[in-house]
Amino acid sequence: MIWLRIVLELVIGFAILAWSADRFILASSAIAKHFKMPPLVIGMLLVGFGTSFPELVISALASLHGSSGLAIGNVLGSNIANVGLVIGVTALIMPMVIHSKILKREFPIMIVFTLIVGALLINDVLSRLDGFILLLMLFGYLFWVLQVAKKENHVEKDEMTREFESEIPADMKLSKAFVWWFIGLILLLVSSELVVDGATLIAKLLHISDLVIGLTIVAIGTSLPELAASVMSVIRKENDIAIGNIVGSNIFNLLAVLTVPALIAPGQLPAHALTRDYPTMLGFTLVFWILPFLWPNKGKISRASGLFLTFSYFAYLAYLVISTAV
Repeated sequence: MIWLRIVLELVIGFAILAWSADRFILASSAIAKHFKMPPLVIGMLLVGFGTSFPELVISALASLHGSSGLAIGNVLGSNIANVGLVIGVTALIMPMVIHSKILKREFPIMIVFTLIVGALLINDVLSRLDGFILLLMLFGYLFWVLQVAKKENHVEKDEMTREFESEIPADMKLSKAFVWWFIGLILLLVSSELVVDGATLIAKLLHISDLVIGLTIVAIGTSLPELAASVMSVIRKENDIAIGNIVGSNIFNLLAVLTVPALIAPGQLPAHALTRDYPTMLGFTLVFWILPFLWPNKGKISRASGLFLTFSYFAYLAYLVISTAV
């Protein structure tokens, strides 16, 4: 009976999580448009960051419940899943060509943030000071996005800006947008509570660390919005949004979501987080950046690259399962 309860909690939780995240992002985009925010800002902040909102809520609830390992595993696992699973599967469906100059500049920014996070964690502790440093970097990144958006008003629009303009809802009334925003937020909180509760029970029943649960079950579940957004984007021939969605999501996970356990439940990192899972995340991030520019890809993420990423991701999951069982 307990396992039936866990399965129901996770299935219902993840289903509502994915749906409510979509409603929340759509409503947020409509509200931002009503207040005359530039399309690039709406896209990069609300679409890229919005799809990571489930990770933020789950990490906050897990930290408050004393499961900081689940929160940290969710961040590392989500960034790994975003590249290995989301980009891998999306590229298998349809190869993605990178046109946006802005997106090409975001790749090295993502790498720098990933390396800085590694430097902060090198002492095997996630402290409140680390959290404040991450917040400062987040504000710096947001400032950069605003500056780029302002510059876009005076030059020819970037390819990603044009794609974002076509995606922002134009016919949603402000009152309706606020209603959907509130409903989406409430359902996000409720569904995240279900996911955290189910994941914590699994860790206790199987006597495995909440870090591993965060790296696997929770990370895959919270990456569903990114997977749905990226697949729909490539079907609509909006490759830059599909890739930019993951770049923005990974940056948000590092600078905002990781800040939550640092501020709420600072302390020693879970075993293997620094020696096994952070290097894996760094490796996937570097490959994500390098693959499009390797011969013969010529600026695109090919099906062969997608197959490599997907295989590597499931190999990592298999290693986690085997090492945990041993």
